[in-house]
Amino acid sequence: MTARSTVTMRGLKLLITYLPNSATAFAVVNAHAGTAPGKAPQFQILPSLREQAELVDGWTEERKELIPGLLRKYGVDAWLMSQREYAEDTVFWALKEATQFSARRRTTHLFLADPVDGASSSYSWIDNTKAVWTDLREILATQQPRSIALNTHAEIAFSGGLHAGELDAIVEGIGEEWKDKFVLEPMLGVELVATMVKGRLPWYRKMMETAWAIIEEGFSEKVIVPGKSTSWDVEWWMRERIQSLNYTTWFQPSVFILTGQGFPAADDPSATMDDPRAPDRPIEYGDLIHTDFGVSALGLNTDTQHIGYVLYPGETEDDVPRGFVEGLKKVNRLQDIVISNMKIGMTGNEILKAALNQAHSEGIEGKIYCHATGEWGHSAGTVIGMTNLQDRVPVLGDLPLLKNTYYSIELFAEHFVPEKNRTIVFPQEEDVYWDDATNGWEWVYGRQEELLLIRTPGEGEPGEL
Repeated sequence: MTARSTVTMRGLKLLITYLPNSATAFAVVNAHAGTAPGKAPQFQILPSLREQAELVDGWTEERKELIPGLLRKYGVDAWLMSQREYAEDTVFWALKEATQFSARRRTTHLFLADPVDGASSSYSWIDNTKAVWTDLREILATQQPRSIALNTHAEIAFSGGLHAGELDAIVEGIGEEWKDKFVLEPMLGVELVATMVKGRLPWYRKMMETAWAIIEEGFSEKVIVPGKSTSWDVEWWMRERIQSLNYTTWFQPSVFILTGQGFPAADDPSATMDDPRAPDRPIEYGDLIHTDFGVSALGLNTDTQHIGYVLYPGETEDDVPRGFVEGLKKVNRLQDIVISNMKIGMTGNEILKAALNQAHSEGIEGKIYCHATGEWGHSAGTVIGMTNLQDRVPVLGDLPLLKNTYYSIELFAEHFVPEKNRTIVFPQEEDVYWDDATNGWEWVYGRQEELLLIRTPGEGEPGEL
């Protein structure tokens, strides 16, 4: 049996556990092509662990080669990072080999912008003796850097990973005479972690396709039985599906019923969580449901939000309330507005202000809360709004937008749905990458332009079982 057949059978097994022993079983209908025109996402099988390690190490080496140029870009002569096991600097994870699961003993890195006398531009130690400090003092004495960057920022995780105790150890180890050379340049850590080398994109696209495929299967009659399946049932089905494909994830999937108690980021102005736990109740006919979902593999993380609608028995796509279709179109327009305002070099706060002004001028109300992704789910880079900060985001929103990175276009639009006589939020999230060829942002895999439909048979139609 092929891997794909195995996946299908596992899905069928889960289907049987969800379906009741009655004539109300549900039929598989293939009329709906998917989330977007022309898209039929398939599960992408990961290579062997050994092959994955080779891929990841290759990407890491490419990125390390960028460090001297980054140092020169930001006017810094040297960059020193040091950490102990289980107390790693955040940047460590972008520098380690694929088979390293943590720092060992004392793990120390030194990078030089313009080494003299034919010296190397990078040095690494794994040591638990004073020899590391002796070596460092000798290199610094020869190279005489005028500035040594340390990751000591108080607010930016990717520039503030040096532990307080390790800073004391550095000063004691290399001597007080170098302390006056210490500088803070937050963009070093931010840009190194944010930079996605080109070889990562084909696999990132495959991961996005897999995420789409899991969502489409989860938001289908294969998994959801109206009146029986709950939000948490679907969430845990998604977790199991991720595991069955040898992927993992960086957050618990959530499934919200938008026509139920709503969406906390919209309903509670003081909400500070982007992905709180959804209320658990059965999914019913006529519900509009939403998921926030991501997969992780190969040192990469995806982030996606899609919407589905539960058809009544015998209904087709022609019976979907028009207000739901228009709501999705409105949030698609908000996506376009945000991307068109994401100009390289602008700060996240400048982009947020411009995008919201344009959206409001077009009669669109909602919220924008976009973030870098890839190396981490919420990765290094400027932040374009947060759910509770729609005027400006301190510190993170003041960073400039960088090229050669990935972003999650995360937001929602509000839309009055006449059929429900209420305003409903339409959340979406899709990842984009910077394309030098088009000099702009492109969808990694696509975006949702059609509602996912959970179908049920009409009277007299056969069910599945």
